[in-house]
Amino acid sequence: MTITAAADGSALGNPGPAGWAWYVNDDCWRAGGWPHGTNNQGELMAVLDLFRATAHVPGEDLLILCDSQYVINAVTKWMPGWKRKGWRKADGKPVLNVDLLKEIDQALVGRKYTFEWVRGHAGHELNEAADVRARAAATAYQQGVAVRQGPGFETPEGQQPEGQTEQGQTRQSETRLAGQAGSAMPQAAQQTAPRTAPPQAATRAQPAPAPSGQQELFGAPGAYDEPDLFSELEEEPTVTLAETSPEAVVESLERELLRPETRADLGRTGVLLHPDFTEIGSSGRLWTRDAMMMSLEDNPGGPVELELLGADRLGEKTMLLTYRSHTREGSALRSSLWVLEGAQWRLRFHQGTPEA
Repeated sequence: MTITAAADGSALGNPGPAGWAWYVNDDCWRAGGWPHGTNNQGELMAVLDLFRATAHVPGEDLLILCDSQYVINAVTKWMPGWKRKGWRKADGKPVLNVDLLKEIDQALVGRKYTFEWVRGHAGHELNEAADVRARAAATAYQQGVAVRQGPGFETPEGQQPEGQTEQGQTRQSETRLAGQAGSAMPQAAQQTAPRTAPPQAATRAQPAPAPSGQQELFGAPGAYDEPDLFSELEEEPTVTLAETSPEAVVESLERELLRPETRADLGRTGVLLHPDFTEIGSSGRLWTRDAMMMSLEDNPGGPVELELLGADRLGEKTMLLTYRSHTREGSALRSSLWVLEGAQWRLRFHQGTPEA
């Protein structure tokens, strides 16, 4: 028998109030979250909790449907190398999310599992169900109400699986990941929150601790996948249209993305790049947001000068920026499509063509 489950994460603002969930069916699912976290934190925690919730059936195959290639590759490809290097990457930098990753590594022992990538928000039934529950958990933390935790995984003789009790390992994991971050909820809410709350209660929720080569525009060929978590990075304030024109905002953000210090900052690039970002690079490679962000961390490149050619509104929430970039290697003609989400402009598409 194979247990098939989807695991997903959600963060409102990314980073912001965050949730996670895994889903088998309407009678078998679980969710949780933190007052402040990221999508990737949710993805990792959902996978960890799923392994723990099925620890009572170690002989069963586990098929995990996941829309995060970062999570899939971290678990199936990268962790052995990170462990050999003392949980450091190839460049010697410490691996982020190390607490979560170490616990996942322990949970894998003796298990038979397969990860399968599914495209998020594409109508996949199990993925959509997990996404809805993860987003609901994030929204609950945003509103300061109790999270619907779900029924969990039923076990023989009514026993609860590992990590599904109030004092279980999932709660311990969230506590250990907190570090010095503290709760993002207002102090008054923390003082009035009950220690526990029924799933449907409309009372204040107990604030669970937060977890602790040839260049294209941003990246370099050969890197792959999504970045580590942004748990220690605060979302930078956005510039609203009331403060300056959309054209000026977008140009400023494009210039920011061309700075090496920004390209190396996973937290900031995670805010500025749209979740569906793609780039057609000068080498002909099609870059995804995941691949681009991972590449940027390893190789942010040198400084780039921007010579603006045009900033054209294609709609109320869409802006096309065209410009010429100048680097030591030469110049290129570039176009960037920015879209407005709430008060934040995010880069949706980019293409660059070297000049002769």
